[in-house]
Amino acid sequence: MASTLDQLKSMTVVVADTGDLQQVGTFRPRDATTNPSLIAAAAGMPEYAPLVESALRWSRAQGPKDIAARAVDRLAVEFGLKILNIVEGRVSTEVDARLSFDTAATVDRARSLIAQYERAGASRERVLIKIAGTWEGICAAKILEQERIHCNVTLLFGLHQAIASAEANVTLVSPFVGRILDWYRKDAARDFVPSEDPGVLSVASVYNYYKRHGYATEVMGASFRNTGEILELAGCDLLTISPAFLSQLDSSTTPVVRKLDPLRSRGMDIPKIPMNEETFQRMHAEDRMATDKLADGIESFNKALIGLETQLDARIASLS
Repeated sequence: MASTLDQLKSMTVVVADTGDLQQVGTFRPRDATTNPSLIAAAAGMPEYAPLVESALRWSRAQGPKDIAARAVDRLAVEFGLKILNIVEGRVSTEVDARLSFDTAATVDRARSLIAQYERAGASRERVLIKIAGTWEGICAAKILEQERIHCNVTLLFGLHQAIASAEANVTLVSPFVGRILDWYRKDAARDFVPSEDPGVLSVASVYNYYKRHGYATEVMGASFRNTGEILELAGCDLLTISPAFLSQLDSSTTPVVRKLDPLRSRGMDIPKIPMNEETFQRMHAEDRMATDKLADGIESFNKALIGLETQLDARIASLS
């Protein structure tokens, strides 16, 4: 019998949520995603020391100031290029989360990342630029999509973020299933079975809204806490899954039942919500979970970036 992972792959695009090239090679997903935390973890592994040194040398050649800060982006690109040699599809590379409320700076940084990929011979069609789901970030994504720089709006916790992203013609959104569950577990002081998991229900609501109203934006569930959440979202456009859960699914033969289906979604009675900045900010303020988790997510990625910069700064002196 086919493994649970292979069954899942028959109805959903499976994406590896890792910066570890060996793990990407093991599971052979179509796409892969990275973020500052994953890149920082991979950068600390001895086997990736040559990539770190390459990024630092490149950054030093650009000028004597801000070598470590500039090397962070270059390192993400170095990992991304290696990943593209393994997967058939796309890699997601994140814009500095400290720019999450600055549209112009986010656009500039995304253009810089894409330019680095293209100078190395990679097509922009195979790269997704990850941008936090603030209003300013989504506005940046709208500009970038018009330039054929495709975007992945991440740290997505509320329907208002999803609607704004779809209306901006964003290529893909990443609702964070596990982080939503974490918030509700704490708030309700109880656990949830997968079928009633608030993170699962949130992704399903975004998926159904998109399919009902004909949006092309893809939905990629992310940040899982257990394989039950993953299987409850079988049929979602994409799911980005950590190596630990990929391994569990690969070693299992549990039957997979499709839970999300575009034909079923199109028949649902789901009112369309007109979206503008005022509506977005109002809905965001009214959603305690989305407000808390977006702020927490940006802060977490900021800390990871600062830690990575410190790590790289300490290694600059060792360059010959």
